[in-house]
Amino acid sequence: MSTSPDSAHTSHTSHTSHTSREIASQPDCWRRAAASVTGHRDVLPQPGERVAVIGCGTSWFMALAYAELREQAGQGETDAFAASLFPVGRRYDRIVALTRSGTTTEVLDLLAKLRGQAPVTAVTADAGTPVSDVADGVVELAYADEQSVVQTRFATTALALLRAHSESQGPLPRAVRTIAQAAADAERAVAAPLPEEMCAAEQITFLGDGWAYGLALEAGLKMREAAGAWTEAYPSMEYRHGPISIAGPGRGTWVFGPAPYGLAAEVARTGVAYLAESGGAVGDLDPLADLVRAQCLAVHAAGARGLDPDRPRALSRSVVLAGEHA
Repeated sequence: MSTSPDSAHTSHTSHTSHTSREIASQPDCWRRAAASVTGHRDVLPQPGERVAVIGCGTSWFMALAYAELREQAGQGETDAFAASLFPVGRRYDRIVALTRSGTTTEVLDLLAKLRGQAPVTAVTADAGTPVSDVADGVVELAYADEQSVVQTRFATTALALLRAHSESQGPLPRAVRTIAQAAADAERAVAAPLPEEMCAAEQITFLGDGWAYGLALEAGLKMREAAGAWTEAYPSMEYRHGPISIAGPGRGTWVFGPAPYGLAAEVARTGVAYLAESGGAVGDLDPLADLVRAQCLAVHAAGARGLDPDRPRALSRSVVLAGEHA
């Protein structure tokens, strides 16, 4: 993402945007979400329920991560959909809608269509918005709301809430850390220097397997939203099926979670910068905490390009489509 010889420096503490402050607050938000699980248990997915999780943009990527985690834990079949792509004729025991604003047209229209088919739980930053009128239960994460258009802490806190809820229902897969551990990792991620090779890369491809794939998608989106950067994201095992063809010197490949066997060697042959299992000075991180590092990189890249990460080009806080009807 380098735009000048000096823009690849590793510090990301000089940016004082709303986005950077909201990124730094995430560990505390995750702990608060985990502590609130007991109070929301009745409206969150129960063991054995067939669940659909919906959202748009960043919220959809968090839905993908949670759906994979819940299924891995054996807690019930769980699907994730962009709200605009939901199969309305398919039956579920519960619908969970992730929506920071509570006003997104696709989410509201879909929930109106689904009324009466299954209990609907909305996870939102503002319970006083229209989503409360089309939901049977609401979990308000007002403390994780944001001033920035770019979503960071609300989305990750919603996932932290759902992860903590799954933890309370039984052990997650052995490789998945607790939210307490993830929050501690996120504190290290916020304080750590950025990876120089990624600061200097003109292009980054983010990879992840299982639940980390949703986080890889979100990392790529953050770089595009905040900094207008060229990024791509794929399941880790798919990288060798075509996307690796753009790898080369001056570009980067960043893997969330464990990398597939042999990938590092194949990537090394292309000359691309490679980051896996976080590596470097920061050490191993929970993939959600590794996403925090990518958020920090997005703010840094925006600053290097003279952009305001709080006000990304062509984006608004909520997509409200005039003339659309349920």
